[in-house]
Amino acid sequence: MAARKKATSARTRPVRRVNTARRQGKLAPGKQARGLTAAEIALALENPQVARLVEEVRAAGGAPIGAYREPMNGRELLLATLPLASLQPTPFQRDLSPTHTQRLAQRIGQTGAFLDPLIVVRGPDGQLWTPNGRHRLAAAKVLGLRQVTVLICPDSALAYRILALNTEKAHNLRDRSLEVIRMARGLAQQPGRASEQAWAEQFEAPELLTLGMLYETSGRFAGGAYSAFLRKVDRFSDRPLAASLRERQNCAARLLAIDTDVKRIVTGLQARGFRSPYLRNYVVARISPVRFLKPRKAGAEPLMPMAQALTRMAAAARTFTLDSVSHRELAWIAVGAAAEE
Repeated sequence: MAARKKATSARTRPVRRVNTARRQGKLAPGKQARGLTAAEIALALENPQVARLVEEVRAAGGAPIGAYREPMNGRELLLATLPLASLQPTPFQRDLSPTHTQRLAQRIGQTGAFLDPLIVVRGPDGQLWTPNGRHRLAAAKVLGLRQVTVLICPDSALAYRILALNTEKAHNLRDRSLEVIRMARGLAQQPGRASEQAWAEQFEAPELLTLGMLYETSGRFAGGAYSAFLRKVDRFSDRPLAASLRERQNCAARLLAIDTDVKRIVTGLQARGFRSPYLRNYVVARISPVRFLKPRKAGAEPLMPMAQALTRMAAAARTFTLDSVSHRELAWIAVGAAAEE
């Protein structure tokens, strides 16, 4: 009887409605209109602002199609076609995937249309770079296309901002890290003594620079296991970029040495019967000196200087006791790692 009353009261209790719009966030339009009007956008090919680009396209064996000002900030752009031989990817892009290229070429061939233009900028020596269309360029070569549609921007700095625009086709951690460190090495060779901090927007996150160096040394480095640690201690430097990269190289070497100890510990745990895809994450979390500290906002001071954190982490790895590991604690780490993914 009591159970029946309880069930009845549960049915008659008013249902609390959740405001899903508030929880998910509203995509409200901007309060102020911005950008150009229709009359300000169109440009003639003879316009002095794009005339040099038009000549370069024709000299390269391409065909200028039309010019316009980009509606958001008025940057001049030229829509054209170019022969594939005149284009090359930026040297700091993520590595080419033959599997993805073949699949992309097959899909383009099936649809019979190459609709997405490549973004093209001038490289430092005047070469034509595509900063975000490496797989499309490779697919066009597989298909044997003579010409490919491009959108040319005179602003070569756009090549170093393209990572921020790759949100729809997100890179994995390895791809992002390698692209960022290659970009940093290229920028470090340019004239001037701009600090690493000055390129923060282009690099996206400081730990990507360190992880990029580690992936360069070891392509199978388990960066995901160390990213949470690095987010708490890694920050952009105020030193010139070339000098800061030398410092990072030393930190990367120390972290690689720590990973050697981590592998040894993981092997020991496996020999004792521990089987989990999160074993490495668990060990790294255990030896991290900032494990229980909440990360601070981007740009804030690190929870601990990187050098000090690596020293303490290396000491913890050397003195790690296999007997201290329990299946229960390992299961807890697995839940946390899965939540982060």
